[in-house]
Amino acid sequence: MQGDAHTALRWWQTRWFVGAMALAAAIPLLWPDIPPLVDLPGHMGRWRVQQAGGEVPWLAQWYDFNWMLIGNLGIDLLMVVLEPLLGLELAVKLVVLTIPPLTAFGLLWIAREVHGRVPPTALFALPLVYGYPLQFGFVNFALSMALALNAFALWLRLARLGRLQLRAALFVPLGAVIWVCHTFGWGMLGLLAFSAEAVRQYDKGQHHGGTRWFAAVFWAGIHCLSLAPPAALMVLWRTGGGVSGQTADWFNWRAKTLWLMMVLRDRWLTFDLAGFAALLIVIGAAIRSRTLTFSRNLAFSALVLAACYVLLPRIVFGSAYADMRLAPYMLAIGIVAIRPKPDIASGRAVLVATAGLAFVAIRLAATTVSFYQFDRVYDRELAALDAVPVGARLVSFIGHNCRNDWKMSRIEHLPAMALVRRLAFSNDQWSMAGAQLLTTKMPQAPGFRFDPSQITTPTRCPREWWRPIAVSLTWFPRDVFTHVWLVDPGPYDRRLEAGLKPLWRDGRSVVFEVEQGVPAATLRPNDLGPLGPEFLERIGKLRGHPHIAETAALKPS
Repeated sequence: MQGDAHTALRWWQTRWFVGAMALAAAIPLLWPDIPPLVDLPGHMGRWRVQQAGGEVPWLAQWYDFNWMLIGNLGIDLLMVVLEPLLGLELAVKLVVLTIPPLTAFGLLWIAREVHGRVPPTALFALPLVYGYPLQFGFVNFALSMALALNAFALWLRLARLGRLQLRAALFVPLGAVIWVCHTFGWGMLGLLAFSAEAVRQYDKGQHHGGTRWFAAVFWAGIHCLSLAPPAALMVLWRTGGGVSGQTADWFNWRAKTLWLMMVLRDRWLTFDLAGFAALLIVIGAAIRSRTLTFSRNLAFSALVLAACYVLLPRIVFGSAYADMRLAPYMLAIGIVAIRPKPDIASGRAVLVATAGLAFVAIRLAATTVSFYQFDRVYDRELAALDAVPVGARLVSFIGHNCRNDWKMSRIEHLPAMALVRRLAFSNDQWSMAGAQLLTTKMPQAPGFRFDPSQITTPTRCPREWWRPIAVSLTWFPRDVFTHVWLVDPGPYDRRLEAGLKPLWRDGRSVVFEVEQGVPAATLRPNDLGPLGPEFLERIGKLRGHPHIAETAALKPS
């Protein structure tokens, strides 16, 4: 690719095409009012407290919000500027809307810098901009990764132009900005920059008489010192008082295999796995084909990311899915590393580009349909908020099952929209000191204060923390909460509604007002399914502590 600098650009190599592909990546997010990403509504609840907490006194009774410098502030800081101008929901939508285009542009820019022109195979990487981490709603993380990809492309460009002093100066603030957005993006930028610089130093050494790899690695480290300052911020953050969270679950090979298979997980199991298979076919073809090859630069970067993926535990500082988050970006860099050999027939290159464009179009169309359908669910369920008074002490219970269905419901953190729109209490917020700026108080409601207390199941699930709906409805402290919101809770005995006055109902979803002084129904073993008797025996040993989700009695069986 680099040798055809004087030949005409193909359609997939033009600037207008790259721009069109980047803009097209935003299409699935245009229709939904709230991007249907699992954790996003929960984050929106935090941003509502962040922006309104000083003006709404009851929020300060329920939540502690304290600004501090942590590596997880990307959209949090943007909301400070955008929310007063646009309102919270529109501001969040517009910021999230930029993430897929930024990611797509970064990948194509990297391809252009490494190969000289965008190879037709690079198009196959673009559907990964809607990889599983974004679908899960890790939005600060996804924004930082999008910024990191573009920063890496700039790193490569400045090296190609010989502007190394300018690069060193620019990447001191750039690295800090990406770290503040999310630590993971800064870490990936460091890995990509180091691996690319090591290859550049190795090639430079070969040209001047054969520098060995250890020398190339040494000088790559020297050049990457401009990215090092946030390491001091990381130490201060993680050694400061009040920071919690463990690092655990190393070398979980089953989970790591599943994360790879789930890189395109959205709604349709067979369709999404077929997309993953297509990515493997592209990589396999590049390994075995006589017409495709790999850039050593990006191939080495992909191998470094793969090693990091293997070594990362599932939980880092209490944050789950640490290794899973890297999977789609690792594959994307591996695919962007592929290019046709210079002697490939023109017709075959066009065929590869057409197949790549078709793959992008099919995946984008499917994601658009999927997000539209999730948006309809959101609209139907959020109609319940018309029945929730402003400032209600609301406890919410969201229906789940004991299976890990491929199509996630995306409603697990919908209760936070009551906090966003009605300034009501939401028991879905994460409460981990040091990991985020918000922690939940409400000490009079232990076990019903924070995530995952909002998740309920029809029966007791083995190896899960979630409560059965019968437990949730009979145990929540009725003198603390004024309203209950059930969101598609699954079947349950209507006698469990004792003391609850329905204000709104649509199918199984319902908003109740708590009738003070009316006792809850009695919990029976058959309300809990096959594990009910054993479960009640365990909690019988903790008589006098009826609200015990934060005790051993509700730990996984």
